[in-house]
Amino acid sequence: MNQRISFISLFMSALLAACSTNTRKETAEAEEVVVSNAPEVVGVEVTYSTDSTSMNGYIAYDKNKEGKRPGILVIHEWWGHNDYTRQRADMLAELGYVALAVDMYGDGKVADHPEDAGKFSMSVMTNIDEGQARFEKALDLLKSNENVDPEKIAAIGYCFGGSVALTMANAGLDLDAVVAFHSGVQLPIMPQEGIKAKVLVCNGADDPFVSAESVETYKAKMDSVGADYAYIAYSGAVHAFTSKGADSLGSKFELPLAYNKSADEQSWEEMKKLFASVL
Repeated sequence: MNQRISFISLFMSALLAACSTNTRKETAEAEEVVVSNAPEVVGVEVTYSTDSTSMNGYIAYDKNKEGKRPGILVIHEWWGHNDYTRQRADMLAELGYVALAVDMYGDGKVADHPEDAGKFSMSVMTNIDEGQARFEKALDLLKSNENVDPEKIAAIGYCFGGSVALTMANAGLDLDAVVAFHSGVQLPIMPQEGIKAKVLVCNGADDPFVSAESVETYKAKMDSVGADYAYIAYSGAVHAFTSKGADSLGSKFELPLAYNKSADEQSWEEMKKLFASVL
């Protein structure tokens, strides 16, 4: 009898050990899968040009994601193609998109002072044909990327970049969605028939650079052409509310700029919802 009990005890011990080993093995394999599928963002410097302007861009994508995916153009603030623009491209890549941070000024020019930023941005907005040519070259580059589904393309922009993105949507360019953050809405090309993109504008309700009159005019024109759009104004938010560097720049140059964590996070979530429904 004792021998039988000993045999059963040994058998059960061996069985439990085997199960424990298998469980550990399965857990390890599951952990390996999670790790291998975690986003690994790669950033690549690229150059492209129009007939008159050479531009320096930056493409970000997740190297662990397989297959073609939507492409997003990221258009910089009036300061130019800086690290902030690339950070947003990286964030989009983490979400599973291929993001191209564009260069609207040419040669990667970046302004250190608002006077230069104003000159650079006005040089584009007052010559919108050239601005559109630069945008379309970036669009062609993004669509030709081996990781991009050219049938699923969107654009986002900040400040000046938001105005550029809205202008390109108004021009009827082949974009599925456009999102503008703290963007002016008095544009070189105002809303007209033929807007293909679904449009989201995320602005600060207290942004002194965006007048109530300009917002009402923009909305009326979008309504008149039957555009698919949403305009969100975040209470308490002023200009550049998505940029964590806004406070120091506002203080340095005595400008009404300030980061607003709530508006930044809420507007990013609104963008994600739009892209999930369209792309």
